[in-house]
Amino acid sequence: MTKRAVQDLTDAELRGRRALVRVDFNVPMDATGHVTDDTRIRAAIPTIELLLQRGAQVVVLLSHLGRPRGKPESRYSLAPVAKRLATLVGSPVRFVNATVGDTAVAATRDAPAGTILLMENTRFAAGEETNDPAFARQLAELGDLYVDDAFGSAHRAHASTEGVAHHLHPAVAGLLMQRELEFLGDALANPRHPFVAVLGGAKISGKIDVIEALLPRVNKLLVGGAMACTFFRAMGLETGGSLVEEDRVEMARELVRRAGDTLVLPDDAMVAPSLSAANAAHDVSRTRIPATEAMFDVGPATNVHFGHELAGAMTIVWNGPMGVFETPPFDAGTRAVAQTLADATARGATTIVGGGDSAAAVEAMGLASSMTHVSTGGGASLEFLEGKVLPGVAALDDRHA
Repeated sequence: MTKRAVQDLTDAELRGRRALVRVDFNVPMDATGHVTDDTRIRAAIPTIELLLQRGAQVVVLLSHLGRPRGKPESRYSLAPVAKRLATLVGSPVRFVNATVGDTAVAATRDAPAGTILLMENTRFAAGEETNDPAFARQLAELGDLYVDDAFGSAHRAHASTEGVAHHLHPAVAGLLMQRELEFLGDALANPRHPFVAVLGGAKISGKIDVIEALLPRVNKLLVGGAMACTFFRAMGLETGGSLVEEDRVEMARELVRRAGDTLVLPDDAMVAPSLSAANAAHDVSRTRIPATEAMFDVGPATNVHFGHELAGAMTIVWNGPMGVFETPPFDAGTRAVAQTLADATARGATTIVGGGDSAAAVEAMGLASSMTHVSTGGGASLEFLEGKVLPGVAALDDRHA
């Protein structure tokens, strides 16, 4: 697999120009409209600051928030996000209560040099998710060049992530996008060996293409989370009330046969009668899961086994928790993997956490800074690891040698 080189901020003339930047500010908010997790906002700040340092006249930010279904809904307004961004950058951020049209264009042209503008939610327009060419052309009127820094939305061919890039050039990658492509691309195209992947989460169906793509490349593929139970069923083991995808059992059986000792499954499981009965959790061998209980995490023997498999790895990609990490004691497996990756980073390995729940887990554990790279894209990182072409990346201008 070869990496495609796209243009980035080093390829663009910025001075005096309006930089239209697609960011991913799809952040959680509480009922009062306060941002409860600003990780994605903070991730975009280096690109915003670099644009201003290099003389961009105005930085115009586009993002979606939630699923407003193509019409305005006050609970999905980006106004509270503008306030949070202003606090984080330490300078004013002007919120524009429009996304396209005369008012929006005038705001970008009349703003004093060095202004940061955040436009209203792109999904308030029906043309966003349908990638309507007319809406994309209207978005292009907001800038003089296009910067895509929203890797988390790059797998969607929407007007603000793909369509606008056809109408505004140069169309380049921002710092965050560039970093995502660099680390995820290298993990697939040129990994240092031993190369170990760790996959978890609930369902094998969401990861089957990743497993297929990684198996020929990795030295070991460690599987945890509830998805391991589908493999257990394929091996003829009792899984009790654990989550099993019955329609994927035969597929899991074939993967076990084909992968051989490359595929490493949990040795034991933390089980309980139910998730709400966490105080009754106990460890059992994978061959002795009670018919009346369910697996909610990998067990301590697995933590040791996985730790040994990861000990000498020089490239590690992790996507998906080992258990229901939000509910102790079913967080132990995920914590063990996170700490092992942090230790691996310290000894010089490249560690990549592939977005989604894994990213949330290392953030909550205070270990995000101990990883080489934590992806901001859940679905996008999965599709990238599957080897799929991401529309938001494909639309950017090529860098020619």
